[in-house]
Amino acid sequence: MEIFYAYEADGRFCRLDADESGHCVRVLRHRAGDEINVIDGQGTMFRCRLVDDNPKGAEAEVLEAFPGWGGHPYRLTVACCPTKNNDRFEWFVEKATEVGVDRIVPVIGERSERKVYKTDRALRIALSATKQSLKSRIPQIDEPISVKDFISHSGLDPESLKLIAYCFEGDTKRISIQEALRSYTGRDVTVLIGPEGDFSPEEARLAVEKGYIPVHLGASRLRTETAAVVAATAVYLAFE
Repeated sequence: MEIFYAYEADGRFCRLDADESGHCVRVLRHRAGDEINVIDGQGTMFRCRLVDDNPKGAEAEVLEAFPGWGGHPYRLTVACCPTKNNDRFEWFVEKATEVGVDRIVPVIGERSERKVYKTDRALRIALSATKQSLKSRIPQIDEPISVKDFISHSGLDPESLKLIAYCFEGDTKRISIQEALRSYTGRDVTVLIGPEGDFSPEEARLAVEKGYIPVHLGASRLRTETAAVVAATAVYLAFE
C-alpha cells in the first residue's frame, strides 16, 4: 500500500512537498486522475485523486477521510537518553514508531555520554516509519531536555502512568513493567529510559518523588535503545 504525506491538508485538498511529490510522480509515475492514499501526520488518512502531478508540488483532491487510521488505544511518551552512537538512537525512533508511540523526548542525564542531540534526521526517520507501518499520525519528537527537568514537568499530570526503568535497586523496589501496566486502568503512559551509564541515584529519587514507578524489563541487561523498544512493545501488547 503506497502512502504519501501531505504537509498541508484542509479536508478538500492535500498538498505534497517536493520530496513526496518527486517520489509520487517521478519514481512511482502517478499521473493526474490516479487515486492515492495520503496522511496528514495528525491521525487522518485520505483517499485522494491526484489533480496536479507537478513533481515539485503535487496536489490531490480528497475523496474520503479516515480519522484515527492506524491508531492505537493509548497515548505513549518514551523519554530516552540519546546513545553515544547516533545510529542506535535512530534505530529506536524507527522501531518505536512502527510499534506505536506518540511522543519521543530525547533526555540528557547526568551520566549521558551524548550531551547534544539534533532532531532533524529523527523526524525524517519517524515519517518514513509511520508510512511503512501503515499509520496516519507521526510521533512528536521534542527538542532535548535534561532528565531532571523532564521529570519535574511530567510529574504534574496525576492521571498518567509514569514509569522509570533503571538497573539498580533503589529505596523503592522495582516491579516488572508488565505488572505496572496490568494495574493501570488509564490510557496515558510515560516511560523514562536512561543512558548507557544508567540514571544517577539523584535522578531516580527525584522520579520516585514525582510519582514515577521503578520498573525492570526482565533479567537481561539491555542496551539503551533496546530497552526503549522493549518498553514501547510492552505498552503496545498490554493494550491489545
